[in-house]
Formats: sequence, C-alpha cells, structure tokens
Amino acid sequence: MQRPPQPPFNTPSGAASDAQPRVAPKAAPDCTSMAEVRAGIDALDEALVKLFAARAAYIDRAAEIKAEVDLPARIDARVEEVVVNVRTHAVRYGLPPDLIEKLWRRLIDWSIAREENRLGPDSLRKG
Repeated sequence: MQRPPQPPFNTPSGAASDAQPRVAPKAAPDCTSMAEVRAGIDALDEALVKLFAARAAYIDRAAEIKAEVDLPARIDARVEEVVVNVRTHAVRYGLPPDLIEKLWRRLIDWSIAREENRLGPDSLRKG
C-alpha cells in the first residue's frame, strides 16, 4: 500500500511555541514509542482542523456566490458528487469507503447548515 503524504506541521503564527519550532513527527512505520505515535496523531489532528477551517472558508464563499445567483444551500447533485469523490479517495488510501461516506455526509450537512445561516433556510428562499 502506498504511504500517504506527510502534511506540513507548522505551528500557527503567534503561538507560544513559535520560539521552539516543532519538529515534524516521524512517519507512522518509523515510530518506536507511544510518545512518537501520539505526537504524530496530535500533529495530524491539528493539520486536519486547519484543513477543515480552509474548507469552511470555501463554504462561506459558496454561500456568498449562491446568494448572488439565487442558488439554494443544498444542491443534491453536488452532494452526491462530493460523496463519490471521497469514496474514491478512501479506496485509494486504503480506508473503508462506507465509513468515510458517513463522516463526509455529516460534514456536508454541517456545511449546508453553515450556508443556510448566511442564506436563510432553503425552504424559505424563492426558487
């Protein structure tokens, strides 16, 4: 199986640990202790949250554009397109596609709710 790429592990600007740059954790197969494994997981968790924040910025921009062109927050064809994409990625990286789909459907629902907070509920919008 192909080893997944290692994400960048930069400490957020202004964090107290900026004086001591964080060393990138070892790749999982190279870890020899639980401390090393935990450091890798913690770094990945931070990277994932950073990626979710970046995704949320795209969701916010989508809401702005949808408001301009009068599109609803939920577009079922796009939802299913995203699900197909993540299932394909799951298979490529050796993860269970059903589990990834369930996680992503939750993420999609959260994203749609975020858009509706800006647009108003689809049921109350014209169209």
